[in-house]
Amino acid sequence: MPEQHHELAHVFTDPSQTVNDARGAASRDLNTPYTFPDYTKAAWTEKSEALRQQIRVANGLVPEHEPTPLNVQIFGKIEREDYSVEKVHFEPFPGFFTTGNLYRPKGKTGLFPGIISPHGHWGRGRIEDIERGSIPARCINFAKQGYVIFAYDMIGYNDSAKQLEHRFGGTREALWGLSAMGLQLQNGIRAIDFLQNLPDVDKDRIGCTGASGGGSQTFILTAIDERIKVSAPVNMISATMQGGCLCENAPNLRLDVSNLEIGALMAPRPLLLVSCTGDWTSNTPTVEYPAIKSIYAHFGAEDKIHQVQVDAEHNYNKESREAVYAWFAKWLLDAEDTTAFKEVPYQVESDDDLLVFSDSDLPRHAFKQEDILGAWGRLSNKALQQRKPTNKTELQNFKDEVGSALQHSLGLHIPNSNEITLSEPDGAFPTTYHADFSAQHIVIGRKGVGDAIPSVLFRTEPLVGHDPVVVIVHPEGKEKLINAETGQPLPLIKELINSDRKVLIIDVFDTGEHAEYERSVDTNYFTTYNRTTAALRVQDILTTLMYFSTRGDVSDVSLIGIGEAGLWTLLAAGFTNIKNVVIDAAQFDTESDDAYLQTFPIPSLRRVGDFRTAGTLIAPRNLIIHNTGDTFNTTWIEEVYRNIGAEENLIVRKETMAEAEILGRIVEL
Repeated sequence: MPEQHHELAHVFTDPSQTVNDARGAASRDLNTPYTFPDYTKAAWTEKSEALRQQIRVANGLVPEHEPTPLNVQIFGKIEREDYSVEKVHFEPFPGFFTTGNLYRPKGKTGLFPGIISPHGHWGRGRIEDIERGSIPARCINFAKQGYVIFAYDMIGYNDSAKQLEHRFGGTREALWGLSAMGLQLQNGIRAIDFLQNLPDVDKDRIGCTGASGGGSQTFILTAIDERIKVSAPVNMISATMQGGCLCENAPNLRLDVSNLEIGALMAPRPLLLVSCTGDWTSNTPTVEYPAIKSIYAHFGAEDKIHQVQVDAEHNYNKESREAVYAWFAKWLLDAEDTTAFKEVPYQVESDDDLLVFSDSDLPRHAFKQEDILGAWGRLSNKALQQRKPTNKTELQNFKDEVGSALQHSLGLHIPNSNEITLSEPDGAFPTTYHADFSAQHIVIGRKGVGDAIPSVLFRTEPLVGHDPVVVIVHPEGKEKLINAETGQPLPLIKELINSDRKVLIIDVFDTGEHAEYERSVDTNYFTTYNRTTAALRVQDILTTLMYFSTRGDVSDVSLIGIGEAGLWTLLAAGFTNIKNVVIDAAQFDTESDDAYLQTFPIPSLRRVGDFRTAGTLIAPRNLIIHNTGDTFNTTWIEEVYRNIGAEENLIVRKETMAEAEILGRIVEL
């Protein structure tokens, strides 16, 4: 009997055969060379829209928090002959502070262009003034040329260091979409708000420039905020190095993409790429620049992208700055002769005159570092609560906004029928015949991905036509759904077959027959470039469901998740049109970050509504959630079903539902 069990449960019956899944290969990291795809205009249009959402979700921006006042404070003004400098602080969200200096022209009239000026990992941050890179130099010169420019701290630098450290964040924060990069992106977005609200700034002429880590901030902000009209990321966009600091590597940020795509999101707005010969941007003239320019060509905007390379080490030196002065003058000042915009001598103020809190502490209501996650979580839950559907129209809006966010949190690709492949090691799809059913061994995957889902499809013999299909997922793989002694499918499967249903059992990533991959999850910023194992399991369930839901010989599809696999199936089901979903909640504690970290360490999952959102996406279809115990909170899901008048389609049980009742419900529905 064990041999019969082996043949029935295993797709790969030859010991020399193994599941060959490309996702088990070496993990991608920040130094993995990247080849820019040859995007058509249509492909780029689709990709760019999805990528902007991916960036927003990766940085905790979806669903958007309720706007709050900036509470701007401008003080400590120093006046020089043709410019002034002031101290500034404001609050992107209550209790979190952005700190910096505002440089303004003096002796000129009219509305001025505004410039956002993030600094990089210079030792002295925004007050660094050395030959290789001076933030005051560019700010003073920009002000003299007729701009209002705001230079602000990266988190953990200068004044910001009084609130939190630069390498802020970890896996717990990642669950809530909270990261160093996300906080700095918040700073940048609200800095634009700040500049646009100044009476002497033309809100339609806003630029952004920074080098190194400031270059990363520049192209990330530029990618998602179209209020930036001209951009100059310096010494950063590269096909071989994506950013070496935590603040440049938000989880989920670069799944299937690189900084080249992110930089190209500037198109067709004016973009200057400044590179140098002495760092990872040495190939910009021949690699990165042509790649991004190919996107500008789709818009007929090749004249709006330019590159300058400086023969120097990693920098934002005078030569690099003067290249940016000329570019900004062309597009923000409408200057015909940009050669006149050269750097002039400047005087840097003392540290005390530039630092916002040089002689004082942070305001009393400022959060301490250990309080920021709690505050962020409360804001996030409030934003989600405000979007809870109270009718069918709001349900669709929720699915469009928050459903999209959950998809990006999971890194899901929703394949169409043309993208799904079937294969078998010998190319034959062997079928074994039994007294009242047959069992076909197949491997499901996606074109161009290299994934592989070993599966067994049971069906009646002879075939009866457009049968319903039931997909069953077990956390230890499909072998657990076969009786080890008899070699026969478990009674639930036999009964489903006898009710004229096809039954598919699968091994999702790293379960059952699927090979145990030694993924290098300890690489730096693993989740920035790679999906977690839990997310890949959800993808495999989704791929399988999409295969059947797009077939013409299947009348409807039901899904059963057993044990922990019930949670995987709950996350997948809402992205399909399947008819019935039966979820074993495994008494998962939905209120515990520790539970998520142990089982579902998926970036931004809690930020986008976790299982609350997943259940909402299934509504109003038939959903059974059982084995909730006292820990899996279904209140939100129950309220949504009730709000849209579909409460009869939802069944919730604290205890584990018997297989006979599950069978009865599926057959009945």
